[in-house]
Amino acid sequence: MRSRRVAVVLLNLGGPDSQEAVRPFLFNLFKDPAILPLPAPVRLGLAALISTSRAKSARANYAHMGGASPLLAETRAQSDALARVLGARLGGDQVQTFIAMRYWRPFTDEAAAAVKAFAPDEVVVLPLYPQFSSATTGSSLKAWAAAYDGPGRVRAVCCWFELEGLVAAHVARIRSSWEAAGRPERVRVLFSAHGLPERDIQKGDPYRWQIEQTCAAIAAKLQWPWDWRICYQSRVGPLKWIGPSTPEAIVEDCEDGMNVLIDPVAFVSEHVETLVELDRDYAELADRHGCDLYLRARTVGTDPGFIDALADVVVRALGQAQDVRPDGRACEPGWRGCPLQRSA
Repeated sequence: MRSRRVAVVLLNLGGPDSQEAVRPFLFNLFKDPAILPLPAPVRLGLAALISTSRAKSARANYAHMGGASPLLAETRAQSDALARVLGARLGGDQVQTFIAMRYWRPFTDEAAAAVKAFAPDEVVVLPLYPQFSSATTGSSLKAWAAAYDGPGRVRAVCCWFELEGLVAAHVARIRSSWEAAGRPERVRVLFSAHGLPERDIQKGDPYRWQIEQTCAAIAAKLQWPWDWRICYQSRVGPLKWIGPSTPEAIVEDCEDGMNVLIDPVAFVSEHVETLVELDRDYAELADRHGCDLYLRARTVGTDPGFIDALADVVVRALGQAQDVRPDGRACEPGWRGCPLQRSA
């Protein structure tokens, strides 16, 4: 029996790789109907306007990180680490990992062409968004389905928000940040996730529910002596977003006399929302409001336990006949935005 050719496709948002790429990256982001659900002519016009008006401030943010987003480099490190673990796990198979970015290179169609050339027998599509949202996982999976016309049996992983290795990596990073600061007293953990318009939740998107499950699992393992709460960052536009917002939570904690430890619970890689928004903007906010100590846990990155858990997800998916969560369950009834719930 010949060995299988297994392709593992990692889906992520992407980020500009130069100052010149910032405006087109923003345009690609805002022209996505999952981000701006408007008729095409209106959406494209707004995308052009927003990307042009925000380009200068966005370039300044990326300049703060050396001129470009580190997301691709971080994702490549995760891809390489996952390939090594899977190579050991699936020793009789030929395993290759691929990266498909939604809004910048390597684009989804580029990754799809590379996978097709690999001529796989099996394809596992693994979003690097732990919690499902129509604006992240949903959009990336749709783009992949539209782009890939190659061989192989394809299975996509919907979400992995309660993955044991993910939870353990968050716990380790929270404790590491706290211990490095000398184990200070009165520290409230703020689990900060990317925000989402409230209308998406009302339409049945399971994102907030999944965030809550992830945070509860981390808190149970962490056994923190003080309290914790969930908040949401990166709000844009006039729509009402889920809350409380991370800035609001930070100000309230400062006024309560608490020290703050931020955990970026929805992000697995460092990028502009962690290195600029959390590390610079929100740190300055905490300082202005008299917070004695502001800490931020690192993203899970290439934590060995986390990468090993992702390998578990891939191996389990290979044994499934259709798209599934790692545990084989659908989301709770009522989450119409979840593709598994729709088919349940």
